[in-house]
Amino acid sequence: MKFSIIIPAYNERDNIPLVVERLEALLADFDWEIIFVDDDSQDGSREVLMELARTKSRVKFIRRIGRRGLASACLEGMASSAADVFAVMDCDLQHDETILPAMLRAFEEDSRLELAVGSRYTGKGGGTGNWSKSRVFVSRFATRIGSVVRKTELTDPMSGFFAIRRNIFEETVRQMTGKGFKILLDIVLSAGRPLRVREFPYEFRTRQHGESKLDIVVGFEYLYLLADKMFGRFVPVRFVLYVMAGLSGLVLHLGILGVLHKVAAVPFLTAQISATLVAMASNFLVNNSVTFRQQRLKGGLLLPGLIAYMVICGIGAVVNVQSAEYLFDQHIPWWFAGAAGALVGAVWNYAVSTQIVWTWLPGVLKKQRK
Repeated sequence: MKFSIIIPAYNERDNIPLVVERLEALLADFDWEIIFVDDDSQDGSREVLMELARTKSRVKFIRRIGRRGLASACLEGMASSAADVFAVMDCDLQHDETILPAMLRAFEEDSRLELAVGSRYTGKGGGTGNWSKSRVFVSRFATRIGSVVRKTELTDPMSGFFAIRRNIFEETVRQMTGKGFKILLDIVLSAGRPLRVREFPYEFRTRQHGESKLDIVVGFEYLYLLADKMFGRFVPVRFVLYVMAGLSGLVLHLGILGVLHKVAAVPFLTAQISATLVAMASNFLVNNSVTFRQQRLKGGLLLPGLIAYMVICGIGAVVNVQSAEYLFDQHIPWWFAGAAGALVGAVWNYAVSTQIVWTWLPGVLKKQRK
């Protein structure tokens, strides 16, 4: 049986050789390979991986340029391999690699086993290490939320340390979102049926080298994944996030308008223009950080992106007004005409800004700078 160890990596130069060294010592009795998926690291990881791939036949790597994300990296790693079983683990050495032989051997011993999971919450030797109480609470709370929609019973569906058979990958890959950090949960939710699972307890370690990739938006990505699995077939979750960003901008707009016009006695037209510009900028920044996190613009791309976004939203406002006016002229109730115009404008803004601001524009600007 052939095994592939899939390891997503971003700026993990110091950890990569250690991972290879430890796996070589542990997996001598298996037919295995290790596939690093590097998201164009800027810390010298590429050079380390290149040297390892040249000198060690078991080491392979995929270098992704212009694409980023743990889940999609794991999927590309699996898709590139001809192995019978794929194991996924982090490159930061926080996952206890010493349980990996037992996880892989379980597939050789049980032909019906579909999924093996390294769990921090089995109560039989697993643990979260030196996590704070608040982080443990958030993790367990997220696990409870996920249990509402998943059909496979797991003590640790948030785990990033697991192994699956190829047939489960092939069965689920086209239904997966491929977004965020919680690829195990994505697989389980996409399966649509209970999977045959075995869990292996392990103690989560403290990172020794490099920086953590986790931030508050990872929590939003988790909720995004759950929402997509529950409601995505009816309306794109990204569009819902886009609309919510717009609503936050509306609240900000009204607040600034009230302060400028009522408190500072600024003429209404001037106050309205100022509030509109600030709300547009706010919507852009919120969408860039949350809605389009995987494609978010940084550095020198922010200002051109903001300008393009404002132009698109300006055109969207015209589309909004004309659509509403047309419906109103057809004797449609004013409230329905207004709501329909707003919806048409929102769809325009979302569709066009997705393609231009967060897809086409970054590619064009990056080419011009080369």
